[in-house]
Amino acid sequence: MTAPRRAFVLTISDRSARGEREDTSGPAIAERLAGLGYAVSSAVVPDDEARIAAAVRDAARDHVLVVTTGGTGMGPRDVTPQSLRAIVDYEVPGFGEAMRSDGRAATPFAILSRSLGAVIGRTLVLALPGSPRGALESLEAVAGVLGHALEMLETPLHSPPR
Repeated sequence: MTAPRRAFVLTISDRSARGEREDTSGPAIAERLAGLGYAVSSAVVPDDEARIAAAVRDAARDHVLVVTTGGTGMGPRDVTPQSLRAIVDYEVPGFGEAMRSDGRAATPFAILSRSLGAVIGRTLVLALPGSPRGALESLEAVAGVLGHALEMLETPLHSPPR
């Protein structure tokens, strides 16, 4: 039997990083990923571009999937998308499109999300909203294609070497 794929969940929240608010989104995502068969680890960082970029870059070295939650809105402290765009090799627009499209079934505000999917080396990176409901709905919107996407990244013809 092969070892489960490794996933990393990064919660991006000033208040959770300071211990002022319990992180509920990260554990909810981790639980869902574990249910999908992933071995999951996690961390929390503040809404800081350098800290987000460093944490995602580090996680991408040892995980095939990195999922962030938080910082995808339109507020001045919502810097996750720009943090990721500075370090990824390329974006995969269909992930963000699917998350926003499915999210519109629950709320018209889903179109305001800057959720995205991207690749670093052979690691898939997903940026999800910060609310537990929004994060889980976004993850569900793409869960059916995660296995195939990771298989493509594992195949040398589809991805750059690590």
